[in-house]
Amino acid sequence: MRSLEEFFTEGIPDFLAGRQDPRLYSPLVLAFIGDGVYDLVVRTRCLEGGNRPVNELHKQAREQVKAAAQAERMALWEPHLTEEERAVYKRGRNAKSATVPKNARLMDYKNATGFEALLGYLYLKGSYARVLELASQSPPPGEGVSGHD
Repeated sequence: MRSLEEFFTEGIPDFLAGRQDPRLYSPLVLAFIGDGVYDLVVRTRCLEGGNRPVNELHKQAREQVKAAAQAERMALWEPHLTEEERAVYKRGRNAKSATVPKNARLMDYKNATGFEALLGYLYLKGSYARVLELASQSPPPGEGVSGHD
């Protein structure tokens, strides 16, 4: 089985060739793509523990993809973002969404939307190593391990 890194670096680039510049997508479209990318990365990482009941896998993934956990991850990573990444994150965070979060605080939801927009942007841009770095369970350089990782 190919690694997640191999999938991103070998399997996707041809599929995305010739697509629109990711800077031209709305922040909510970037978040839509980023949500799927993050979910795939998290679910794939859950399989590192081996074959287990799907309910266990779902619970493990759910804890990582909920808005509060994404907001916490973003708070750790924000100081380590480039100017370009920070601008995309802020566009996503500040985007006006038609939906209201049911099970999340509004600020967590907004920060999570910014995180997902950033992942979507990096994915569409072809920066797969950076997607995996931001979505990994490892904290940023010089940071402690979070309780939600």
